[in-house]
Amino acid sequence: MTTHASGREVQPSGDTSHPPDVVPSARPETGRHRDPCRADPVAPVPTAARPGEESGRRGGMFASLRVRNYRLFASGQVVSLVGTWMQRVAQDWLVLQLSGGNALALGIVAALQFLPTLFLSLWAGMLADRYDKRKLLLAIQTGMGLTALVLGLLDVTGAVQLWHVYLLALLLGVFGALDTPVRQAFAHEMVGRDQLTNAVALNSMTFNAARIVGPAVAGVAITMVGTGWVFLANAATFAGVLVGLFRMNPHDLHRSKPVPRQRGQVREAMAYVRQRPDLIIVLTLVGLVSTFGLNFQTTLAYIASSVFHRDADGYGLLSTMLAVGTLAGATLAARRSTRGRPRMRLLIGAAAAFGLLEALAGVMPYYLAFAAVLVPTGAATLTFTTAANSTMQLSTDAAMRGRVMGLYVLIFIGCTPVGGPLMGWVANEFGGRAPLVLGGLVSFLSAVACGLVLARRGGFQLRRLRSWSGSRLLRRG
Repeated sequence: MTTHASGREVQPSGDTSHPPDVVPSARPETGRHRDPCRADPVAPVPTAARPGEESGRRGGMFASLRVRNYRLFASGQVVSLVGTWMQRVAQDWLVLQLSGGNALALGIVAALQFLPTLFLSLWAGMLADRYDKRKLLLAIQTGMGLTALVLGLLDVTGAVQLWHVYLLALLLGVFGALDTPVRQAFAHEMVGRDQLTNAVALNSMTFNAARIVGPAVAGVAITMVGTGWVFLANAATFAGVLVGLFRMNPHDLHRSKPVPRQRGQVREAMAYVRQRPDLIIVLTLVGLVSTFGLNFQTTLAYIASSVFHRDADGYGLLSTMLAVGTLAGATLAARRSTRGRPRMRLLIGAAAAFGLLEALAGVMPYYLAFAAVLVPTGAATLTFTTAANSTMQLSTDAAMRGRVMGLYVLIFIGCTPVGGPLMGWVANEFGGRAPLVLGGLVSFLSAVACGLVLARRGGFQLRRLRSWSGSRLLRRG
């Protein structure tokens, strides 16, 4: 989640200089003054208080909610994300109905929805560095709401066909590819550097609270009124996030000087990442886990219907149990966020734990046992993704953050067009449990390999902390 906007922000006091979080505070992280493979950064420089937030660096699990703009954003997201999760469950169930229970069709619709990320994420990150992210989000969220409205109208009128779902999933993927890097960047702009890790964790709490409510409501609603009305309900929920964005005070945002338009800016970001082995390791691990492990949108629906022979409410319960775990992981991440940037040991350990738990879930013989293992699996998932997101943002210069986060989103979400159909094929050929076992083992081995690389390069330190000054600094013994 990152920074820039279109135009230099004029502070209420008349100061037109760059906000403190964009000053040379990040420079020691970017090259010659520190080993880029070091797992733990120098302490972040405190930022000045803004009119929309309380002064000082007060901690606490809900510290970011003291910022008015972030409160508006988070409250709108609660409403919208409930609808988003309702639609995800309804879309998967509609695809199963229209395709005659074909797991490959689920993989195809997932691939179409995330395929635009491969082509648009870097471009969207460049837009986030150049233009007003709040205005970009208003346009993008409106488009996503209209897409849900069209799918709902096609469904309730009985005109929907499988190709309609494919086409609208692709269109939704276009908006999603634009939305994610901009929204990631906007978090930093709302709360500043000091509260960023907390804001990332609270975003995850909001996301996963909706993930608990949304599938549960969708399972009941699909049974009672059908999938079409679920899509229409989701279209209505976009009003929440749009109202929140409209009510924000742009003058309270932590904006930095926009990146001027010029050629080669994407190549510049790629060159920046190539010079940062720590970022390369994070991106490699995220790519492998996302491709092989994080395919629950494909696997859970198929397991519910083909392995445990459950209806939509059974699938909704599995999604809810996974979300309970991720919400617990988000809560722990919000508490940890007061301790500085996440360490690489946390990132590697969470990825390894996720892999083992996913493989364990794949061999659970009973429905309730399978559902129970999804809870710690979800917690490990959230711990891993939050640590990866925060590490990428806080390790990156402000002028590069939008494009680097575009690359992060490209890898994190863009691997789904590969992993979705692949895991669907694995399920068809080897059974519904196979994707979980295979994905879990690959994720675990990937974490071990990345940990060994870090250890060899000196990024994994075995000694205890020698100092504590806002964030932890490890030194090699």
